[in-house]
Amino acid sequence: MAVTFGDTLDWKAAAGDDAALLDDLQANILKGHVREHLCLLFLNLGYDWAKARAAVATVGARVKSARRHLEEAEAFTTYGTPGSVYVGLGLTRKGYEALGAAALPTDPSFVRGMRAPASQTDLSDPPVSTWETPYRGDVHAVVLVGDATAQSVAETRAQVLAELPAGVTVLGEETGLGRHNAAGDGIEHFGYVDGRSQPLFLTQDVAAEPSIADFDPSAPLGQVLVPDPGGATAASCGSYFVFRKLEQNVRLFKEAEEAVADALGLVGDDRERAGAMLVGRFEDGTPLVLKDSDGLGPLNDFGYTGDGAGARCPFFAHIRKTNPRGTGPGDAESEFAHLMARRGQTYGERADDPNAELPPSARPSTGVGLLFMAFNAKIEADFAGGQFDFTQKLWADNVNFPEPATGLDPVIGQGPRPDLEASAVWGGVERRTVPAPAQAVTMKGGEYFFMPSLGYLSDPR
Repeated sequence: MAVTFGDTLDWKAAAGDDAALLDDLQANILKGHVREHLCLLFLNLGYDWAKARAAVATVGARVKSARRHLEEAEAFTTYGTPGSVYVGLGLTRKGYEALGAAALPTDPSFVRGMRAPASQTDLSDPPVSTWETPYRGDVHAVVLVGDATAQSVAETRAQVLAELPAGVTVLGEETGLGRHNAAGDGIEHFGYVDGRSQPLFLTQDVAAEPSIADFDPSAPLGQVLVPDPGGATAASCGSYFVFRKLEQNVRLFKEAEEAVADALGLVGDDRERAGAMLVGRFEDGTPLVLKDSDGLGPLNDFGYTGDGAGARCPFFAHIRKTNPRGTGPGDAESEFAHLMARRGQTYGERADDPNAELPPSARPSTGVGLLFMAFNAKIEADFAGGQFDFTQKLWADNVNFPEPATGLDPVIGQGPRPDLEASAVWGGVERRTVPAPAQAVTMKGGEYFFMPSLGYLSDPR
C-alpha cells in the first residue's frame, strides 16, 4: 500500500504506508503545532562528516513525530493534558553536503538557495549585503523548539545546545512570541488576525470546519509532502521549509491606512475599511467581501465570485492576491494547489498595545515583524504547482495579477509600487486613485530547508 498523496489523510484510520508515514514524519507539517513560544537556532555543522552526522542524529532524537503530535493534540482537546515540547530540524542543500549525503532533495529553489542571484531575481529581494549577519553565510541547519510556555522552550533549548558536538556553530537565533487580540485570535504586528485560509491535509481538520460551501480548504498530502530521498522506507516523506525574517514597519503601514482613508473620503468608523482594503480582512478577521464593517470574525468560507469587479474587496488586497479563490486567470483547483502550509510566528517586543486605538506615531517602526515559515511540496516559481516562489513572484509581486494594473500586494509585495484604484463606496462603482502604500515589510534574511524523515535524522548520510 503506497502513501495516499492524492487525498487528505484520515490519521486515525491510517494503515500500511500511511500509518508508517505518521511515525516517520516530523510534527508541525500536516497540522500546526502549538508554539506560542518559539526558538529557532541556525547552525553551521562544520565540514567534518562524522561530527556533522553526530550533531544531526543527536538533535534528531528529540524531533517529535507527526503521530505523537496528533495523539497529544487529541489528548489535550479531550482531557486538557499538555503535550511535549515541539522540536523540528531542517537541512539546507549545503547542510546535506556537510553530511556527505548521497541523496539530496531536488527542488531547484532549494538546490540553489535563497542567496543565489536567480532567487534574488525571482523574489525581488533586497541585496544579500543588507541581510542580517546570520543569513549572509552558509546556514546548514535550523532547529525549531516550540511550546506553550517560555520555561519549557528555554529548558529544551539549553539541552539542545549542550548536546551539540564541538565544531558546530550557532550562527544566529530567533525568538518568536504569539500575539492575540481580545477574542484570543492570533494576530500579526499590523494588528490583523493571521493564519486563516490554510490548506487542510487531515480529514478530521476538514470535518471540523464550520462550513465549506464557498471555499473548500481540503488539500491532498501531495501538496505538502514529497518522498524523502534519504528515507529508510517507501513511506518516508519530508517537506520543503521556507523561512524568511520579515521586519514590519508598523508606523509606516498605519500611515498608509490613514492615507487610503483620506483618498477615499472615508469618515468615522468607515475609516477602518481602508486597512481592510489593503489586507482583505478587517482587524478582527472579518473578510472585507462579506461585510462593510467588522464583527463577523475570521471566517474562511467565502469567495470572490460575486465581486468580479473588485468593488468590495480590491484585487490588490493581500489575501486576494495570495489566495484568489478561483477568480484569477486560472481555475480554482490550480490556484489552490499553490497554497502552502504557513506556520509563521511574530517576533519583537513593543511598548504599545497593538489592539489599542493609537496614532501611527505611537507605533514601532523597527525591531518587530514576522518569522515567516511555510511547508511546501514544491517551492519553485513555475506553473506546475510551485508554491512559495510562485506566490511571491507571480502573484504578490505581479502588478497584473489577478487583473491588469492591479498593483503589488500592499503587504508583502516587493518592487516599484504604482498607485492603486479602489471603490470609494463599499460595493459601489465610484473609483478613486489611492496612493501606493510605501513598502512596510522588509526581508531581513532567510533560507530554504528540507525537513527530512525521522529515519533519516537517526542515520544521516
